[in-house]
Amino acid sequence: MGRLPDEALLSGLATGDPELAVTFVRRFQHRVFGVALAVTGDPQLAEDIAQQTFERAWRHAQMYDSRRGSVTTWLTTIAHNLAIDAVRSRRPEPLAPEDLDAVLDVVSETPEQQALADEASSRLRAAVAELPREQARALVMAGIYGMTAQQVADWEHIPLGTAKTRIRTAMGKLRTTLASPKRGDHDP
Repeated sequence: MGRLPDEALLSGLATGDPELAVTFVRRFQHRVFGVALAVTGDPQLAEDIAQQTFERAWRHAQMYDSRRGSVTTWLTTIAHNLAIDAVRSRRPEPLAPEDLDAVLDVVSETPEQQALADEASSRLRAAVAELPREQARALVMAGIYGMTAQQVADWEHIPLGTAKTRIRTAMGKLRTTLASPKRGDHDP
Protein backbone atom coordinates (compact mmCIF):
# COMPACT_ATOMS: atom_id res chain seq x y z
CA MET A 1 0.00 0.00 0.00
CA GLY A 2 2.83 2.38 0.83
CA ARG A 3 3.97 2.36 -2.79
CA LEU A 4 0.67 3.43 -4.30
CA PRO A 5 0.69 6.80 -6.07
CA ASP A 6 -0.68 9.76 -4.12
CA GLU A 7 -3.63 10.05 -6.50
CA ALA A 8 -4.64 6.42 -5.86
CA LEU A 9 -4.55 7.00 -2.11
CA LEU A 10 -6.66 10.13 -2.49
CA SER A 11 -9.19 8.16 -4.54
CA GLY A 12 -9.25 5.52 -1.82
CA LEU A 13 -9.86 8.23 0.76
CA ALA A 14 -12.79 9.52 -1.32
CA THR A 15 -14.35 6.06 -1.57
CA GLY A 16 -14.02 5.46 2.17
CA ASP A 17 -11.56 2.57 1.93
CA PRO A 18 -10.21 2.40 5.51
CA GLU A 19 -6.80 0.92 4.61
CA LEU A 20 -6.16 3.51 1.90
CA ALA A 21 -7.37 6.28 4.20
CA VAL A 22 -4.93 5.25 6.93
CA THR A 23 -2.09 5.01 4.41
CA PHE A 24 -3.01 8.44 3.01
CA VAL A 25 -2.98 10.06 6.44
CA ARG A 26 0.29 8.39 7.42
CA ARG A 27 1.96 9.50 4.19
CA PHE A 28 1.04 13.15 4.62
CA GLN A 29 0.57 13.69 8.37
CA HIS A 30 4.06 15.09 9.01
CA ARG A 31 3.89 17.51 6.08
CA VAL A 32 0.42 18.74 7.00
CA PHE A 33 1.34 19.14 10.67
CA GLY A 34 4.59 20.89 9.69
CA VAL A 35 2.75 23.45 7.58
CA ALA A 36 0.18 24.09 10.31
CA LEU A 37 2.88 24.41 12.98
CA ALA A 38 5.00 26.74 10.84
CA VAL A 39 2.05 29.09 10.34
CA THR A 40 0.52 28.94 13.84
CA GLY A 41 3.51 28.29 16.08
CA ASP A 42 1.13 26.35 18.36
CA PRO A 43 1.44 22.53 18.42
CA GLN A 44 -2.07 21.96 19.80
CA LEU A 45 -3.65 24.25 17.21
CA ALA A 46 -1.50 22.64 14.51
CA GLU A 47 -2.89 19.21 15.48
CA ASP A 48 -6.45 20.53 15.20
CA ILE A 49 -5.68 22.06 11.81
CA ALA A 50 -4.09 18.82 10.59
CA GLN A 51 -7.25 16.94 11.53
CA GLN A 52 -9.42 19.55 9.79
CA THR A 53 -7.18 19.29 6.73
CA PHE A 54 -7.70 15.55 6.40
CA GLU A 55 -11.44 15.92 7.00
CA ARG A 56 -11.63 18.54 4.26
CA ALA A 57 -9.54 16.37 1.93
CA TRP A 58 -11.92 13.47 2.54
CA ARG A 59 -15.01 15.63 1.87
CA HIS A 60 -13.53 17.30 -1.22
CA ALA A 61 -11.32 14.56 -2.69
CA GLN A 62 -13.42 14.49 -5.87
CA MET A 63 -12.52 18.17 -6.45
CA TYR A 64 -8.79 17.42 -6.75
CA ASP A 65 -7.45 18.24 -10.22
CA SER A 66 -3.98 16.87 -11.02
CA ARG A 67 -3.51 19.55 -13.71
CA ARG A 68 -3.38 22.19 -10.96
CA GLY A 69 -0.67 20.51 -8.88
CA SER A 70 0.32 17.41 -6.98
CA VAL A 71 -1.70 15.86 -4.17
CA THR A 72 0.98 17.09 -1.76
CA THR A 73 0.59 20.67 -2.99
CA TRP A 74 -3.21 20.45 -2.83
CA LEU A 75 -3.18 19.04 0.69
CA THR A 76 -0.57 21.42 2.07
CA THR A 77 -2.45 24.34 0.52
CA ILE A 78 -5.56 23.25 2.41
CA ALA A 79 -3.52 23.07 5.63
CA HIS A 80 -1.90 26.44 4.98
CA ASN A 81 -5.23 28.15 4.32
CA LEU A 82 -6.84 26.61 7.41
CA ALA A 83 -3.85 27.64 9.53
CA ILE A 84 -3.98 31.23 8.25
CA ASP A 85 -7.70 31.36 8.97
CA ALA A 86 -7.07 30.07 12.50
CA VAL A 87 -4.32 32.62 13.11
CA ARG A 88 -6.48 35.45 11.78
CA SER A 89 -9.41 34.48 13.97
CA ARG A 90 -7.24 34.19 17.11
CA ARG A 91 -5.02 37.22 16.59
CA PRO A 92 -6.91 40.51 16.74
CA GLU A 93 -3.77 42.41 15.70
CA PRO A 94 -1.13 41.43 13.15
CA LEU A 95 2.43 40.60 14.12
CA ALA A 96 4.61 43.48 15.19
CA PRO A 97 6.99 44.59 12.43
CA GLU A 98 10.02 43.52 14.47
CA ASP A 99 8.60 39.98 14.62
CA LEU A 100 8.04 40.00 10.87
CA ASP A 101 11.77 40.53 10.28
CA ALA A 102 12.46 37.22 12.00
CA VAL A 103 9.94 35.50 9.72
CA LEU A 104 11.57 36.97 6.63
CA ASP A 105 15.06 36.01 7.86
CA VAL A 106 14.11 32.33 7.94
CA VAL A 107 11.96 32.30 4.81
CA SER A 108 14.27 29.75 3.20
CA GLU A 109 15.04 27.61 6.28
CA THR A 110 11.83 26.63 8.09
CA PRO A 111 9.90 23.45 8.87
CA GLU A 112 7.43 24.70 6.29
CA GLN A 113 10.18 24.52 3.66
CA GLN A 114 10.56 20.82 4.38
CA ALA A 115 6.80 20.32 4.40
CA LEU A 116 6.31 22.15 1.11
CA ALA A 117 9.47 20.95 -0.58
CA ASP A 118 8.04 20.90 -4.07
CA GLU A 119 9.57 22.95 -6.83
CA ALA A 120 6.90 25.67 -7.03
CA SER A 121 7.05 26.59 -3.36
CA SER A 122 10.84 26.59 -3.42
CA ARG A 123 10.83 28.99 -6.36
CA LEU A 124 8.30 31.23 -4.59
CA ARG A 125 10.33 31.35 -1.36
CA ALA A 126 13.49 32.13 -3.33
CA ALA A 127 11.71 34.88 -5.27
CA VAL A 128 10.38 36.47 -2.06
CA ALA A 129 13.85 36.26 -0.48
CA GLU A 130 15.29 38.18 -3.46
CA LEU A 131 12.85 41.09 -3.11
CA PRO A 132 14.01 44.32 -1.48
CA ARG A 133 13.30 44.08 2.26
CA GLU A 134 10.53 46.72 2.35
CA GLN A 135 8.70 45.10 -0.58
CA ALA A 136 9.01 41.62 0.92
CA ARG A 137 7.65 42.89 4.26
CA ALA A 138 4.68 44.58 2.59
CA LEU A 139 3.97 41.50 0.48
CA VAL A 140 4.12 39.12 3.45
CA MET A 141 1.96 41.41 5.59
CA ALA A 142 -0.68 41.60 2.87
CA GLY A 143 -0.43 38.14 1.34
CA ILE A 144 0.20 35.92 4.33
CA TYR A 145 -1.20 37.88 7.25
CA GLY A 146 -4.13 39.29 5.29
CA MET A 147 -3.45 42.92 6.15
CA THR A 148 -4.97 45.62 4.00
CA ALA A 149 -2.75 48.21 2.33
CA GLN A 150 -3.94 50.70 4.96
CA GLN A 151 -2.89 48.36 7.78
CA VAL A 152 0.51 47.85 6.12
CA ALA A 153 0.89 51.62 5.83
CA ASP A 154 -0.01 52.10 9.49
CA TRP A 155 2.38 49.37 10.71
CA GLU A 156 5.24 50.57 8.55
CA HIS A 157 4.53 54.27 9.22
CA ILE A 158 4.44 55.05 5.51
CA PRO A 159 1.85 56.72 3.26
CA LEU A 160 -0.96 54.52 1.93
CA GLY A 161 0.23 55.04 -1.66
CA THR A 162 3.71 53.82 -0.74
CA ALA A 163 2.28 50.68 0.85
CA LYS A 164 0.17 49.98 -2.24
CA THR A 165 3.17 50.55 -4.51
CA ARG A 166 5.36 48.21 -2.48
CA ILE A 167 2.75 45.45 -2.57
CA ARG A 168 2.01 45.93 -6.28
CA THR A 169 5.71 46.13 -7.22
CA ALA A 170 6.54 43.02 -5.21
CA MET A 171 3.68 41.11 -6.85
CA GLY A 172 4.85 42.21 -10.28
CA LYS A 173 8.41 41.08 -9.56
CA LEU A 174 7.16 37.72 -8.29
CA ARG A 175 4.98 37.27 -11.36
CA THR A 176 7.93 38.03 -13.65
CA THR A 177 10.33 35.81 -11.73
CA LEU A 178 7.94 32.88 -11.49
CA ALA A 179 6.78 33.17 -15.10
CA SER A 180 10.34 33.10 -16.48
CA PRO A 181 11.61 29.71 -17.57
CA LYS A 182 13.79 27.84 -15.12
CA ARG A 183 17.38 27.07 -15.96
CA GLY A 184 17.52 23.99 -18.13
CA ASP A 185 14.07 24.48 -19.67
CA HIS A 186 15.61 25.45 -22.99
CA ASP A 187 17.85 22.40 -23.19
CA PRO A 188 16.78 19.86 -25.84
